[in-house]
This record gives sequence, C-alpha cells and structure tokens, in this order.
Amino acid sequence: MNKSFLTALLLSMATCVMADPVSIQTKNMSLVVDVNNGRHPSYVYFGKRLSEADANHLQWPRGGTMDVYPAYGQNAPKEAALAMRHVDGNMSTELVATGVDKTSEASATVTTIHLKDPKYPISVDVKFRAYNDVDMIETWTEIVNNEKGTITLTTFASACLPIRRGEVWASHLWGSWANEGRLTEELLEPGQLIIKNKDGVRNSHTDHAEVMLSLDGKPRENAGDVIGAALCYSGNFRLKIETDDTEYHYLFAGINEDNSEYHLKKGERFVTPALALTFSKEGLSGASRNFHKWGRLYKLAHGTKERKVLLNSWEGVYFDINQKGMDQMMNDIAQMGGELFVMDDGWFGDKYPRKDDHSSLGDWVVDRKKLPEGIEGLLRDAKKNGVKFGIWIEPEMTNSVSELYEKHSDWILKAPNRDAVQGRGGTQLVLDLSNPKVQDFVFSIVDNLMTKYPEIDYIKWDANMAVMNHGSQYLSAQDQSHLYIEYHRGFENVCQRVRAKYPDLTIQACASGGGRANWGVLPYFDEFWVSDNTDALQRIYMQWGTSYFFPAIAMASHISAAPNHTVYRTTSLKMRIDVAMSGRLGMEIQPKNMTDEEKELCRKAIAEYKQIRPVVQFGDIYRLLSPYEHKGLASLMYVSEAKDKAVFYWWKTEQFQNEHLPRVKMSGLDANRMYKVHELNRIDNRPLDVEGRSFSGDYLMNHGLEMPYTHDVDWGKKTNWSSRVLYLEGE
Repeated sequence: MNKSFLTALLLSMATCVMADPVSIQTKNMSLVVDVNNGRHPSYVYFGKRLSEADANHLQWPRGGTMDVYPAYGQNAPKEAALAMRHVDGNMSTELVATGVDKTSEASATVTTIHLKDPKYPISVDVKFRAYNDVDMIETWTEIVNNEKGTITLTTFASACLPIRRGEVWASHLWGSWANEGRLTEELLEPGQLIIKNKDGVRNSHTDHAEVMLSLDGKPRENAGDVIGAALCYSGNFRLKIETDDTEYHYLFAGINEDNSEYHLKKGERFVTPALALTFSKEGLSGASRNFHKWGRLYKLAHGTKERKVLLNSWEGVYFDINQKGMDQMMNDIAQMGGELFVMDDGWFGDKYPRKDDHSSLGDWVVDRKKLPEGIEGLLRDAKKNGVKFGIWIEPEMTNSVSELYEKHSDWILKAPNRDAVQGRGGTQLVLDLSNPKVQDFVFSIVDNLMTKYPEIDYIKWDANMAVMNHGSQYLSAQDQSHLYIEYHRGFENVCQRVRAKYPDLTIQACASGGGRANWGVLPYFDEFWVSDNTDALQRIYMQWGTSYFFPAIAMASHISAAPNHTVYRTTSLKMRIDVAMSGRLGMEIQPKNMTDEEKELCRKAIAEYKQIRPVVQFGDIYRLLSPYEHKGLASLMYVSEAKDKAVFYWWKTEQFQNEHLPRVKMSGLDANRMYKVHELNRIDNRPLDVEGRSFSGDYLMNHGLEMPYTHDVDWGKKTNWSSRVLYLEGE
C-alpha cells in the first residue's frame, strides 16, 4: 500500500469536517464554535441544547473577545491562554484554523479543531469530548513544537470560556487543614478573580480547582442557569476569571505556570489537563448532579460499585498498633455489621520503628515487635472475624530518620546548595517523582504488598507534605522549572501502573485529610478522605461544599468519638451517625471505649445504611437548605434515578430557646407518586407523627414535613443536638 493511498484512507476515516459553525452536543447541552480556515475559531454559544431551528438562526455574540484559545502577542493587552518564546526569541504567537475533525468513542464524540501559527511551525489541537449519556464536555489542548530547537511555554491554559456579563456569581471552595471544602460565593466584579494552588503535591486543602458560575443572580440550589467547571488535574492549578471593559467575563483554567515555564523540545507534544464543563438550568444542585453522574460513570475508580462500611484505626489508637488490638477492633466492627477494617499509620519500620511521625517513612517492612505474626496474622484475624483488611501507606514520602534516606538521599526534592526543608515531625521529606527510579520504588511499595498479601482489599494512600523547597536532584539545571509538572506526570505514571496490575484494589486518596479531592486523582482512587476533622457540625459545612463537585460515594465520612480529637466539641452520637450516613459511611473510633448502648445504636445505623446505600451512593443529590444561609438548619436529600426511593437529611446547626426554624420543602421526587416515611437511627421514645404515613411527592415538594426541634428522650440523654434522617419509599 503506497503512502499517498494510506494517507487518503486515514483522512476519510477521520470524517473531516470543514463547515462552520461546529456544533458540540450532549443530551441537554450545546456548544457552538465558528471555525473558518485561516482565521481563529470563536465561541458562538454555550448553554441549553439548541433545537435545529435555533441552531440555524443563531445570533452571533458581540461586544467581547470570543477566541476559543487566544494566544499572546498579536493583541498583547488581552489575557491569553497560550504564550511562548520561540527559538528566535519572538514572544508573539498567532493561531489560525486549518480544519476540524470528529471521531467517535464508545460513549462520546471528540471534536478536534486544528490550529497553527502561519509564520512558525507550531500547531495546537483544541479538543472537545462531548459525552452521549451525561451532560459534560471535556476540553483540553495539545501543543506541538516543530521548530528547529526548543521553545519555552510560559502560559499554557487548558481552555478559555467567555461568559456574558450580567449578575454573575462565582461559587468556589476554600479551606485549610481540618477545614477543607468551605463554600464561598461572590459577585464577579471588574478585575480578576484568581483561584489557585501552589502546594506541589496536594491541591485541594486551600482553593479547589473547580468553580460554579450562576448566570442570573445570587446562586440558588434548585433553580437558575449555572455553568460548572472542574480542572481534572492533580497538581498546581490556576483558575482566573478576567472581567475587562467588554461585555464578557473570561474564564481561564489550567496548570499554574508560576515557576513552571516548560521547555518544549523539537517534535514534543505538550498535553494540558482537561477542563470539564457542564450547564444546568436547575441551579447549583443540577450542576452537581451532572458532575456526580459523569464522575461515577467515567472518572471515579469503580464508580458504579457499592463501597464497604469500614473501621479505620487512626483516631482509635493512633500509632499504638499491636496484634491483639487490631484483632479486637476487627471483631468489634464485625459485630456492628462493618465489612472492612483498615490499619492506619504505625505498623512498619525495622531499624527505625514507627512510634510517631518523626521516622520510618520509606521503610515499608513490618515492625515485628508490634506485629509478631506480621500482615499474615492480621489477614488471618480478618478472615476469622469475617471482614476484609486494609492498610495505610505514604509512598511518596520519607523521613530523614529512615533506612531509605540513608541509602538514597539523592531521591528527595531539594534545592541545589541548600539544606532540605523538612516537614511533619521535623524530619519528613518528599520523594522526587520526576525520577523514574523513584517511580519504580513507589510502585514497588504497592506491588510488594499486593504480591505478598493478595488478600489486602483496601489501601489508604496518604501524602502529608507539600513541596516546600523547589529543586530536583534528577532534572537538569535548565529544566528545574519542570519540577511541579514532572512530579505529577510521575505520580500519574505510578497510579496507572498500580491500576493496570491491581484493577480491583480499593484505594483511598488521603492527603493530610482532604488535600486530594480532585478529578485528576480520582480516576485512580475510589474515594478521598474529606478531612482529618471528623466533628459532625464542621463536617456538615465541609461535606456540603465538597458535594458541589464530588458524589457521596467518593466522600469518606466517619463516625468518631466525642469530644472530637480536632475541635474538642462534644456532639451526640446520633448527630455523628446522621452526618456520616450522608457520605460513604465508616467509623474512626476505638469501639472498646463505647458503651453497649452506643454499639447497638451503631449496629442499627450500619444495618440501615446498607438499606439506603444504593440511594446515597448512586442517587441524585438535591441540596435544600444550606448551612451557609445561617438559618439554624442544613438539609439535603438523595433521590434514586427511578425516583422510587429517597433519603432526606435534616440537621440542626444551632440551638436556642424559642427558636423559629423554616420548614424544608423536598425536591426531586415524582409528584404523582406516594412515598411512605420511615425514620432511620431513631432514638426518640415515641416515633415521629409522620412515621409509616404516606405522602405524595407533590405534597412533600410543595409543603414539606415539620420536624421536631428536639429529641423525645429520657432526661439524662438530652443533648443540645438534633438531627433526622428519613427514608422515603415509593408505593
């Protein structure tokens, strides 16, 4: 077969499309781009799916810069998605269209707009993946250098999206350790809104790489037009919303280029992370439902498989790991109906036993003084108790007090001619994942465990330190600015290798708590630890914000002891259970310190959670009353896709005498269906007056149910906390 014939055949298979405008569609969304060869493509429309008639008579936008991927240099005052320094030093770039093609995937259509610089051999492909069965469009770019030498990328966003001005509000997440996922809402004003992260290892303790934009006034949960955007990246990011003197706001999203200029060699292709975009006319919750469904089906590892109820040892015993204690905890969680036990930090180290956070990371051998029968004994005890077994590791890190560091001090991140900055415990260091030898070592930690102990069901993968000192002992002197990018390329490479060999393993992303809640990590992880703070009241706020972009199945939410180990607040066990049951339920407690009555309450809660687990983990979320409205309440619900079952949560966030709380109207139900009400986790001496009664979906959504402000319990059991969980079964 000659080359010309083969080329013609391949072109015909690619279904080359030269017409304009180009329509990119999901079931309920349309994105329209005007593409003319020799000119830069421009956005025409993004929003609700267009009818054929409307698509044929679109009004072209005006009063703004509608470039799909604006480059720097030919209109220098404007913000750019791409900027580079060419081999000859020229800092200007121009991009024009050379064609469009569409290819079909199993569940999506990928549209590629081909761009090139007319004067320099630089090409850019702008990609759009539109899913057939979920309302999500992923967009990213692929930049190729065909100049004679290396060019330098100084700005390399994944995407730009113009958003018509009006009363546009941004909803995004902020926080810190033990206070992650907090919601903030702000009106977009002239100037810039910057949402960024520079941690280097983890990217969601502080700002999150996601934003929702309410287009028609202050954000509402179940009404209004909303654009949602999430950058699918595990490393440093920047979301920037520029509001200039035009009629538009401009959203730019991508890798944070601070101290990260990239030297693109001749023939090399640079692929930016995808930006996921959705649109909903059903408010913030509607956009969340789109993210959740897309995430469960296409992003999250095992997103369609129910999660086990587990007990994690950390808050129960901290570093005090021993064989007898682990056996006791396994027996206790088994007796309460749990399905999995996870042994946390403190089980390893030979020369330097892991007694606290000062030593031993990197020395992944069992401490035989603590565990004389090793992992084998733990797996035997797990089988005896009828539960699965999981284990904690922190593979990207080491301590300066460790055998690994003594052998491979050249494997850590460290600036040349400077002492390494040390973190947790005064000794923690970050391994250099840009180094292939380090990647092999990190992979071997999981591989050795799973090869020797294939019965391990679950790994808790932690990461407790940021990149504090910029420097790689592996990268060349001229490519030190590649550190942040190459770290996450190495991290992803390790994750891909782990998943290729152990596709059925359950893995949690823990990173000093909620440091890795992002859609760049989650294709390789089943869930993330929302926060090291397990206090029920603060978790309401953190899990509320986190639910904007991440489904309940991915949010590890545990029942812990009181006073809470982080904030020292004493909340009722009932409240702790009710909050934990709104995510992936687990326990973070020492059961032997619980009373028989408390264990029985947890046993019943676990049994009832198993009943509602399909609805919570796979259902549609409807947030009803936000704790951020400060009305003394928070309420949300999950509804099955068939609308035949629902779970309603009602939590009091304040307690005052003679208080007046709003009645909460439900949402998402079938108006014509009757629903029978059953309260879960009941502690009251008498059932609710609605217990066992049936109400129409129409009544529940337009009227709601009155909830008692306090619990009807004996005097000695009264607390200042009140919460309710109702299970609604369609008839």
